[in-house]
Amino acid sequence: MKKKYDVIIVGSGPAGLGAAFHLVDKGAASILMIDKSRISTGGLRNDCKQNYTYPVGFPENLWTADQATSYLDLVSDHLKPVIEKHTNIDLYLKRAQRLGVSLLEIDQCHVGTDRARLLIEDLTSKLTKQGVDICLETEALEIDRDKKHITLTGETETIAYTDCILAPGRSGALWLQRIMHNCDVPYTDNVVDIGVRVETREQHYPIVKDYYDPKFLFPYNVRTFCTNSGAAYVVREKYDQYYSVNGHSFSKDKKPNGLVNFAMLNTIRLTDPVVSGHQFAAILGQMAMQLSGGMPMMQRIGDFRLGKRSKKESFNDDLYDFQATLTSATPGDIGLAMPAKILRGIWRSMKLLDTIIPGILHPSTIMYYPEIKTYGNRPRFIDEHFKVSENLYMIGDGAGTSRGITAAWASGIRAAQGITGSR
Repeated sequence: MKKKYDVIIVGSGPAGLGAAFHLVDKGAASILMIDKSRISTGGLRNDCKQNYTYPVGFPENLWTADQATSYLDLVSDHLKPVIEKHTNIDLYLKRAQRLGVSLLEIDQCHVGTDRARLLIEDLTSKLTKQGVDICLETEALEIDRDKKHITLTGETETIAYTDCILAPGRSGALWLQRIMHNCDVPYTDNVVDIGVRVETREQHYPIVKDYYDPKFLFPYNVRTFCTNSGAAYVVREKYDQYYSVNGHSFSKDKKPNGLVNFAMLNTIRLTDPVVSGHQFAAILGQMAMQLSGGMPMMQRIGDFRLGKRSKKESFNDDLYDFQATLTSATPGDIGLAMPAKILRGIWRSMKLLDTIIPGILHPSTIMYYPEIKTYGNRPRFIDEHFKVSENLYMIGDGAGTSRGITAAWASGIRAAQGITGSR
C-alpha cells in the first residue's frame, strides 16, 4: 500500500464498489479499498438478489423516485441485470387489494449464491486492472478525521487520504457507531426489523413460479422480504452477540429442492427511553439463543396453531412432510421468545397471506426465529452526497442510505459524485 491515497474506501460490498467504479470513471488518481473479509460480503455475496424499482431498497427520506430511477440506470450499466419475468399475477393483485394488502410490481434480477462469487471476482478484477488497490482481510481500526489518517490491521504506520468513504454494510453497523462516536458525528439508531423466516414447499407458495420475489406490504408494518426458491436454503448468520437466520438460493444451474423461504419482517421504530435498534435487536437475539441452546429456533405451523412447542418429533416424514434445511436450528416455541406485539402483527399478516395464496399455513410450514435486519444508523449528513464531515462520507445499509444491493451501489455513486464534483 501507498502512504497516501486520494480516496480510501472501507468496505467492498455494493456501496463501496459503486463508489470505486464512479471514481475510476471520473479519473481519481489513487484509490484504496479495504475489507475485513476475504471476499465482498452482504447481499452481493449472499444470493445476490437485485431490485430495480423505487422505492424498494431506497429510504424515501433520502431518495426521490426520479433520483433513484436515474441512479438505477447507472447501477445496471455495471451489474448488467437480466430481469425476471412476471406472469399471471393479476389474481394475486386483486386478492391482495381486497384485503388492504399491497403487492408491489418491481423489476428484479437474481444471480444466485453460487454465481455471486464469479460476479464479485469479475467486478474486483476490473477495478484492479484500472489501478485500484484492494486489500482484503484488512480491518480499519481507527480514523483520525482531523489528520485524515486511517489505522489498519497489520500496518505499523497510518495511511493518509484526501477523502474517505465508509461503507461497512449491516454487519459493520456497530463498528460504524464506534467510528461516529470517535469522530463526533451525530446519529440516531431507532429502527430495526424483527421477524421470522418462513420455509415451505413450493406447491404451498406457487406465486414464485410467476414472480420470483413477491413484495407484499401488510397493514401492521409487516412485509415479505427476500424470497428464495429453486435450490433454496435457510442459513444462519453470526452477529456480534447472537445468530440471525437468512435465506439463500442458488442459480438455475443447480438442481431445485422444491422448497421456498422468505422473511416476514415487522419494522419497529423505537422512542424514549429505548432508542437503540441495535441494542433492542441484541436483547431479542440473546433471549432467543438462551431459549434454544445458542442456535436459532424453529417451529412448525401445526404446532404453533396448537399452542405447543415443536420437538424433534415435529420434523418427521408423516404430516410434516419435508426436512428443515437449517438442520442446526433448535425445535422450540417462538411465542416464548418473540415479543407478543411483534408476533401478533406477523401472525395476522401470515393469515392474510394465506388468504391471498392458500396453502402457506400448511401444518408443515416452518417458522425460524430470529430474523433481524438492522438499518438503524442515521448519521447527520451535511450535504446530499452523504458527507458527515469534511472529507468523510458514510454510505450503504450500515449507514442507513440503502436497504439492498442496488440502492447501496447508488449511494456509493452519490458519495463519489460529491468527491469528484460530477453528476
